[in-house]
Order: sequence, then C-alpha cells, then structure tokens
Amino acid sequence: MLMNMLAMLQAAQIDTAVEVARNTNALLGAGIGIGLAIVGAGIGLGRIGGQAAEAIARQPEAEAGIRGAALLIAVLLEGATIIALVFALLFKLI
Repeated sequence: MLMNMLAMLQAAQIDTAVEVARNTNALLGAGIGIGLAIVGAGIGLGRIGGQAAEAIARQPEAEAGIRGAALLIAVLLEGATIIALVFALLFKLI
C-alpha cells in the first residue's frame, strides 16, 4: 500500500516536471519568435524607407507614386508582423 502511494507521488512529480519544462520551452520559443518578428520588421521598414527616399531623390517627379507604393508595402509588412506576433503568443498558450 505504501509503495503504491510512493509510486503515485513520484509519477505526479515527474508529470509536473514535464509540464514545467514544456512551459519553459513554450516561453522561450515565443520569445524567440517575437524577437525575430520585430527585428525582421525593423530591417524591412528601414529598407523600404531608405529605398523610397533614394528613389524620390533620383526622380522627384515620381514622388507620389513612389510614396504610395512604399506606404502600401510598409502596411503589408506591418500586417505580417502583427500576425507573426499573434501566432507566437498563441503558440505559447498551447
């Protein structure tokens, strides 16, 4: 009887340790995913802004078209970044 109770306690401790390890790995993965999404968005937005400024400097008469295209691409990039952040947070909860 005592041995059965000890075995059940050890099994419960192992299950708890496994859950803690899974939670820690989930937090680590979510943190890495969020960091990569933010870094990628920063690099992308920086390149969009820099290339748009360079293009406008080369062809000032096409400023409206260049600005519109750059704004559209920046908005799409921000949308993709928000989706990546949401997915990273959702995977943390699973």
